Amino acid sequence: MKEYATGRYPDWDLLESWVAVVESGSISDAAKRLKISQAGVSQRIKAVEGLLDTVLLDRSTRPARPTAAGQRLFEHATAILQSADQMVESVRNVTRAKRVVVRLGCVDSFAATVGPIIIKALTGTSQQIRLWSGITPTLDALLDARQLDMAVTTTGVGGSSGIRRQKLFSEPYYVVLPKDFAVDKFASLTDLSRHLRFIRYSARSVIGQHVDTYLMAHTDNVERTCEFDATDPMLSLVAAGLGFAITTPLCIWQSRHFVPEIRVVPLTEFVRHGRPYEQLSRTFYLSSREGELGNLPNEMHDLLRQAYEKQVSRDIAKALALRAEQVYSLGTD
Repeated sequence: MKEYATGRYPDWDLLESWVAVVESGSISDAAKRLKISQAGVSQRIKAVEGLLDTVLLDRSTRPARPTAAGQRLFEHATAILQSADQMVESVRNVTRAKRVVVRLGCVDSFAATVGPIIIKALTGTSQQIRLWSGITPTLDALLDARQLDMAVTTTGVGGSSGIRRQKLFSEPYYVVLPKDFAVDKFASLTDLSRHLRFIRYSARSVIGQHVDTYLMAHTDNVERTCEFDATDPMLSLVAAGLGFAITTPLCIWQSRHFVPEIRVVPLTEFVRHGRPYEQLSRTFYLSSREGELGNLPNEMHDLLRQAYEKQVSRDIAKALALRAEQVYSLGTD
């Protein structure tokens, strides 16, 4: 017969049994759940009561109910067992990282442009990547819920503790105009909106919120008449000469079939109250959980950076007639 009460703390079998009794509502149901005898469950409950020197189960009622101390133990035990599950999974993931599929989530523009290069680079290696795409808030939530192993998003701070964020690169925003739109001198974005409708990202998107905050800081009052959650329909209207937009090189590259019909202008070429606009940029980060997956996050960080720097950014710069430093910048975490 196993001895349970020889240490300072209850072992996991005792805690698991107590949680099963409280959640099931009876010792008999807990026994079925644990696949042991009722006598075995009763023995475990008495063992933990003896170890803690307190009564956990009020046996004067039918069925028996947890005492106040028993309820408190249930709350702590539930948290401890959840942490134990996470610990076991974390340790196993270090080994799994070398031989199983790794789930990588990327924001849509990144997945569509850099993602295929990563999949191709890893073909035939021991690393298998399952690529997911989505928006930053959704991907961050999936990472927190352990439904993703790593995520490329534009979130640099905040979120759950234990998440490591490694900077990949930053890219500037540009004003995108119809190719044939003629203007001798750029004034403010508000002035531009009097000639061309501003076609914007929806405020539901992170990039839309980013642009809106920027416009408010520059006191630009641009009418909200046409907005989209995605780049493709937005640039289709710009290419048709129906408006202008503010977006980034990577987003433009995602919808590169419109490049022949558009042109990009730096925000700093616009002037308000006699002063040039400040630059606006967004930064991509690779997020992963601390202490998990071994060295894989560092290897993936380097691979993603190189794929963008050596291939994607060069293709973008050539297509948009820009220099490399006008497309992206690197930096440390």
